[in-house]
Amino acid sequence: MKIDISLKHINKLAIPALISGVSEPILSLTDAAIIGNIEINATESLAAVGIVSTFLSMLIWVLGQTRSAISSIVSQYVGANKLEQVKNLPAQAILIITSLSILIILSTYPFAKSIFKLYNASNLILDYTVIYYKIRVLGFPFTLFTIAVFGAFRGLQNTYYPMIIAIIGAVSNILLDIVLVYGIEGYIPAMHIEGAAYASVAAQILMALLSAYFLLKKTVIPLKISFPFNKEINRFILMILNLFVRTIALNVTLYYASAFATSYGASYIAAYTISINLWFLGAFIVDGYASAGNILSGKLFGAQTYVALLELSNKLIKYGIIIGVVLGVVGAVFYYPIGRVFTKETEVLKEFYNIFWIILAMQPFCTLAFIFDGIFKGLGKMKYLRNVLLFSTFLVFIPILFLLDHLDYKLHAIFIAMTFWIIARGIPLIIKFRKIFIPLSQNN
Repeated sequence: MKIDISLKHINKLAIPALISGVSEPILSLTDAAIIGNIEINATESLAAVGIVSTFLSMLIWVLGQTRSAISSIVSQYVGANKLEQVKNLPAQAILIITSLSILIILSTYPFAKSIFKLYNASNLILDYTVIYYKIRVLGFPFTLFTIAVFGAFRGLQNTYYPMIIAIIGAVSNILLDIVLVYGIEGYIPAMHIEGAAYASVAAQILMALLSAYFLLKKTVIPLKISFPFNKEINRFILMILNLFVRTIALNVTLYYASAFATSYGASYIAAYTISINLWFLGAFIVDGYASAGNILSGKLFGAQTYVALLELSNKLIKYGIIIGVVLGVVGAVFYYPIGRVFTKETEVLKEFYNIFWIILAMQPFCTLAFIFDGIFKGLGKMKYLRNVLLFSTFLVFIPILFLLDHLDYKLHAIFIAMTFWIIARGIPLIIKFRKIFIPLSQNN
């Protein structure tokens, strides 16, 4: 079977995936931009949004790995022309993951205050953090449902419908944010940080409903649960477990980064909130090409066309470097206006401008790491992804962070450590991929 890996076809998959990928950081960035400009306690509210966004990202990334596992298995079966054998797997996966999400809500909701004290939140910031979290977490199952459905679409080599769903979700969130946070005089009272949380939950519910509709109407994948479990369910669970450990390591990084920033003071955590959300935005932009790598590598691997798989990786390396440089240049051109979008607080802007250049400089390294993350997920090689992230987190990021924090580098310590962390994630993946597939392509 001839599989198209031209730039045109890569872009056909990558650009819609890019647009759908930025929906989640847009939700957080919208909250940050609007909350950062309210008239009452803007800095404390922005800090609370940052802390909760970090925690929810941890939960979403831990359980949202369903998308990668479903996409990997489905795309490999598509490549082998045996889709019928795994049609019932996505519905079973959704059942498992949404059940876990409800358990997490039940186990975190009563203890929200204690959880966010671990992030060094206190006083007004802690109060706002608890209020914001107790609303935002209600959208958690809907987000995981949407993510799993997106995985099924990716496995089917379709990123168009996830893009449509994400656009509608992002636009609805922005409109609801403006209405609920600031209010409409005489009609809707200004709800401030609570309004931002309700807006996000409403957008998440809408996206879940649209996901179910498009999956049922536009694909052969059912949402009705059927038993016995699919024969691939064990491989799916093993992938999830490896990705679970990997994501715990990822979130150790985010936890330490957030906790250290919070300990420096309100202006630092507010600046960190803006910075990390812009970093997430860059990551999700690149995720379009990482998704194309995920989708096509799984299909090529399933079809055992290793020459084309190696060619795909070479193309994605080139595109990744170009994208990373472009992101860095655009950020440099709009360096100061970007900060003023999120806040007018002088102290917050000062700390943000001090470290934003590091985020821009690391973008080419980020693109390569994220693209090869996507390729390895498509191949189903989750164990190696797990080991690489354990290495980069515990032997690279944490030692560098603690050393530079001891030297009083503050936010510089966090983002310099993150740069080395990204490099330590990307280089081993590139080396391992070429070590496996260069010999296979020579025998293909």
